[in-house]
Amino acid sequence: MLIKVCGMLEPENIRQLSTLKPDLIGFIFFPGSPRYAASKLDPGVVKELPADITKTGVFVNAGYEEIVKTAGLFGLNAVQLHGAESPEMCRSLKAAGFKVIKVFHPKTQEDITACAAYEGLCDFFLFDTASKAHGGSGRKFDWSLIGKYKGSTPFLLSGGIGPGDEEMISRLQLPLLTGIDLNSRFETAPGLKDIEHLRIFIEHIRKLTKTQV
Repeated sequence: MLIKVCGMLEPENIRQLSTLKPDLIGFIFFPGSPRYAASKLDPGVVKELPADITKTGVFVNAGYEEIVKTAGLFGLNAVQLHGAESPEMCRSLKAAGFKVIKVFHPKTQEDITACAAYEGLCDFFLFDTASKAHGGSGRKFDWSLIGKYKGSTPFLLSGGIGPGDEEMISRLQLPLLTGIDLNSRFETAPGLKDIEHLRIFIEHIRKLTKTQV
């Protein structure tokens, strides 16, 4: 089970998180987010992270050049696309050498089938709760919808996952569920994570899923 922790801002908090060895750490480059990293975070803090942590930039309807420029500045090796980005955008970013995560916000069966146009163009899909801030809502969506996913791209589950959800997640019978994305329900303030709560959760979910990552 891959663990992604998203919306990081504070240098010492980021360093503390890195000791828990999450698989991915996400940094948000959407100006409408209270966790907007571009104006607050020294790129060197991101670049100094261990090589085995995938440094992920979260973008919402940004242009290709902006994404590539930001990725170069912060040393990102993955991009998470949270808006209405096209399959062609995913193809271009993947061709440029990035891991690509495309986000979908399922409310109906039709929202799940929309993933089909992106098959083969992304490393992962990510299913999250719809919100005006494009993430970090602290709310879950109807997880039964992803049981209707018939694609071949592995996916991460996001949206309101918090302390105490480990057992429920471990019981999900979803063969392509590859990881989870943690954010606002582990925060003491936007962009500031409770490291002890994360430590307990990560240790527990890894034990339950019997996967050493």
